[in-house]
Amino acid sequence: MSEATASTGIQLLALHGAPEIQPGDDLTRLIIESVAASGVVLESGDVLVVTQKVVSKAEGRLVDLATVEPSDLAQRFADRWKKDPRHVEVVLRESVRLVRMDRGIIISETRHGFVCANAGVDASNVAGDVACLLPLDPDGSAASLRAALMRRLGIDLAVIISDSFGRPWRNGITNVAIGVAGLAPLTDYRGQPDDFGRVMQVSVLAVADELASAAELISGKINRCPFVVVRGYPYERRDGRAAELVMDSNTDMFR
Repeated sequence: MSEATASTGIQLLALHGAPEIQPGDDLTRLIIESVAASGVVLESGDVLVVTQKVVSKAEGRLVDLATVEPSDLAQRFADRWKKDPRHVEVVLRESVRLVRMDRGIIISETRHGFVCANAGVDASNVAGDVACLLPLDPDGSAASLRAALMRRLGIDLAVIISDSFGRPWRNGITNVAIGVAGLAPLTDYRGQPDDFGRVMQVSVLAVADELASAAELISGKINRCPFVVVRGYPYERRDGRAAELVMDSNTDMFR
């Protein structure tokens, strides 16, 4: 498909029936079972959006907070803002750069280059006194999942691993792509004329983020629907990576 091809509409198809994910689970098998349970037939050109939480759980990216010894910095911050010092410590360990620590919020940069709240560390939808971390290599996770699905189903599809991020200047969170395989995450309109003949200079569309955000409208936070198929979007097929969505430090005005 060409990035210049216009879409006449897209579908968002929920895949239900996934059980609680455990470390070591075969996500490929669980996705195929969810496809069957939902009465959906995956097609070439589909985009499968998978929530980060199930990927992290399957990969064992879980920390038992009972095993965490808070540092002095974590303890002081937690005392001041009435936070769990063990959770704060895990956030600090997952951060390669602290951007801001204020009003009980930690904004930091992860080893992946993501700048987000709490280094992506989350305790929602996780049983017990446990924190869930981001996958070590979300792009690699997406690529492995795509390869396994293509091998077992015989179709060409793309995979996005999504997670919820806050946004500068805007209230509320939205899902973005933290892992991508099989599609170009960006569509570059620079150099093309607009409707009035003006050549666009800065228009680069974050396609993978927009697909991830659209899928979240179906998956939700409490719907137990970690797999969503986006059908009908004419994306550019190539070996894209979510790392392409991370702004280079030389052009990031907020560092």
